[in-house]
Amino acid sequence: MTSWREERRADKAADATERRRDDEHRAKLRRDERRKDRDEAREIKAQARREKAQRRQARAARREKTLTPGNVYRKGTLGLVTLSALASLPAQIIHFVTLHWMLFPIGPALEGAAWVMAAGVAYADERKLPVWVRWLLRGLSMGAAGYAANINYGYGLSLQGHGLSASDAAAVGWGLAAVTMLGPLFFEVRQWVLTLTAAAIDPKKRAEEKARAVHEKRRRRHHKTVADIADRLISAAPYGALKFEDAWAQAWSIVHGTDRLGMTPRLHAYAVRSSSALDAAMEQVELDAKTIRQRILDLLRRPAKSPAESLRYVLPTPPAKALGVTGKPQVVTDLPPAQTKVSEKPAKGARRQPPPHRRSKGDALPFHPLARTQAADTARKHTVVNGHH
Repeated sequence: MTSWREERRADKAADATERRRDDEHRAKLRRDERRKDRDEAREIKAQARREKAQRRQARAARREKTLTPGNVYRKGTLGLVTLSALASLPAQIIHFVTLHWMLFPIGPALEGAAWVMAAGVAYADERKLPVWVRWLLRGLSMGAAGYAANINYGYGLSLQGHGLSASDAAAVGWGLAAVTMLGPLFFEVRQWVLTLTAAAIDPKKRAEEKARAVHEKRRRRHHKTVADIADRLISAAPYGALKFEDAWAQAWSIVHGTDRLGMTPRLHAYAVRSSSALDAAMEQVELDAKTIRQRILDLLRRPAKSPAESLRYVLPTPPAKALGVTGKPQVVTDLPPAQTKVSEKPAKGARRQPPPHRRSKGDALPFHPLARTQAADTARKHTVVNGHH
């Protein structure tokens, strides 16, 4: 009996312990869940703040990008011209409807013509059409705007008898006329500014295009025959089958007979002559007395012969011995040989003079006839020769 009660108390204690543990575990789970909910709520709030900051930064970036001077000018000009059209169009409609109700389309057509022609100028600038096209469109736009301004001015003056004084009616007329003219004018100025800005953004590309156009014009002017044949080759081939540069190379080969652009038969001959002259100038020749004598004679005879070819200079090779040392001297000296040994004999009387030297045939080269002529001419010009008058 006692044993059963003790077991009963032990079971109850165990159950209580188990319930306590379950309660603690459930409490822990609830605390963890609440903590997790708080963390999630905190993360949601932080994410919301980050998204709000990002949206604010994006709006600031868009605002900064939108409110740049360029965008303000472009969009502001469009706003001004829109207001100009809205201000000038009703007066034209009233003017023509007053005349007859069937004339209602004339006012919108007249105002639209001015704006369509102004848009045509912008399109011509974008497509880089010829200048005369742009000025024609400008003239049409300003003409339509001027006619509309004249109508609006007359309408403003017609209000003088409808509760407006003469000055007020004139002011209304001038205001309507100015608004009508300034709208297309502002649009045209806007297009000029955009064109100049596009040119200033990429000056290198614009300079390259200009240089390419100048080069093409110069090449056609210098080589008219080649340009004409190249154009004929392109027109004879199917569309797009032959490029201009390939046609130019073929035309150059046809006209000048060479595949090298820029070279002509005359230039090829000039190059061959220059190469031959260079090869001859680089040849090594021996320099001896006979070669020197022949060169001197060639130089002296050159004015008389007047050869067609230019004088070629040859790089000489260094001689094996000095030019002053020859096997046989042409002139025998009259001085006795120098004595290197001191004589032991007593000095004698006056030494007998040697006989004067007599030149013989072959001692010296004969004078050239041109040299003789030059010497005679010098003698005639100078009256003092060898101390005599």
